[in-house]
Amino acid sequence: MKKLFFLLALAITTWTAPIAGVAADAPAPPPAKADPTLEQRIVDLEAYMNNGARGADAVDAKITSKVGGAGPGHNAFQMVCAALVLFMTLPGLFLFYGGLVRKKNLLSVIAQCFGIAGLVTLLWWLCGYSFIFADGAGAWIGSFGKFAFLNGVDSNPNTNYSYWVSQNVFSIYQLMFAIITPALIIGAIAERMKFAAVMLFVGLWMFLVYFPLAHAVWGIDGAMNGVWNAKASIKAIDFAGGTVVHMSSGWSALVLCLILGPRLGFGKTPMPPHSMALCAIGTGMLWVGWYGFNAGSAVAADGIAANAFTTTTLAAAVASFVWAALEYMHRGKPSILGFCSGAVAGLVVITPCCGFVTAGSAVIVGVFAGIIPYLACSFLKPIFKYDDALDTFGVHAVGGTLGAFLTGFLADTSVNANLATNLKDIIGKTLWIEQSKAILITILLSVVATTVIAFVVKAVVGLRPAEEVETYGLDFVEHGEEAYHDNA
Repeated sequence: MKKLFFLLALAITTWTAPIAGVAADAPAPPPAKADPTLEQRIVDLEAYMNNGARGADAVDAKITSKVGGAGPGHNAFQMVCAALVLFMTLPGLFLFYGGLVRKKNLLSVIAQCFGIAGLVTLLWWLCGYSFIFADGAGAWIGSFGKFAFLNGVDSNPNTNYSYWVSQNVFSIYQLMFAIITPALIIGAIAERMKFAAVMLFVGLWMFLVYFPLAHAVWGIDGAMNGVWNAKASIKAIDFAGGTVVHMSSGWSALVLCLILGPRLGFGKTPMPPHSMALCAIGTGMLWVGWYGFNAGSAVAADGIAANAFTTTTLAAAVASFVWAALEYMHRGKPSILGFCSGAVAGLVVITPCCGFVTAGSAVIVGVFAGIIPYLACSFLKPIFKYDDALDTFGVHAVGGTLGAFLTGFLADTSVNANLATNLKDIIGKTLWIEQSKAILITILLSVVATTVIAFVVKAVVGLRPAEEVETYGLDFVEHGEEAYHDNA
């Protein structure tokens, strides 16, 4: 029996020896990272408070972190800001625009805003977020596959953009920007474009204009991201969307309204706003939501966000007052529309520089915002007789261009230390030249791409409804509903 047990043990040893040999030849697993010391844990907490990188975020980090994942305060702030930016479109923008159109077309504006929100969300999930914020594919467009279908976009931070905000929260926040940008175009072509044409136009426009422009300006390796990309070919800056949002939509809106042609009876039949009350309510919602738009672009509840919050308030209020004052001198009466238009213009112009300028500079921005867009809406449009129905070009294109240009002169490293990383040699000197380059590229891309898209859409589904449909109103014919019933 002893011999039997000996032979059995010998056989088992013989069989398992090759396996043990293979295991011995395999590479050793990486050593487990050590727990941080008390001092390192304190440094991590300081990094959280100051919105900096924790020690474990370093590529060669040899420690774990007890402050793991996203930071609850910064994450909560970003989620609130995302909700505020959505609030700008639904219902802020559709009430602002809806009040300015005739009552027979109010629901068409609302439907277009909802339709854009759904369409852009699908595109964002499919590849939009990846095209903008995935690095490694190039300076003008991000990778399709890296974050397609939001794969890998989880609750851990993407440290290219934030150390303390979950990437899925950051993605949804940026989605809200992608929703409102094409929705702004509606203002120029209101009351006279098919719903199907609007949807097709927006779908194509996102791929040809918004995705590449947003990647170039905000992508970590973008061609015009002067703050974070040391190799950027154009060292421009845009804190919250002067070029990406307002210029792209405003210049595209002008081109589209020219191709589309004026509304029936334009210049002959009065077309006053049907409800200035709705317009004023929408303006208030836009102003409130804009704090998420501008302060939230700091992607942290930090001092830069606080500065953007302050400068946004000052510029909007000053511009609203200045616009109404000019109207008072020019027309003899300060209108509610003047106050509303001035507030929106101030918000637009401060957007690209809100996190880069002082409070004093914000007041200067507000004064310019109250004057230049007012002149564009009051004099430029009548001279050239284009039917920019709700002054999208005058406010967003002119205002966004003005803001991007003023940023080149007013940006201050004392406000935002990030400006001293890659731009220390041009801040206060030649930054305005870089801003001018970004402005020209944005205009060129928006104008050319919009022209091509508009004619493609015209060939596929047509741009305008039949004259009798436009005369009767888009609400009932295209959506089968009416905003108001006379016998109600």
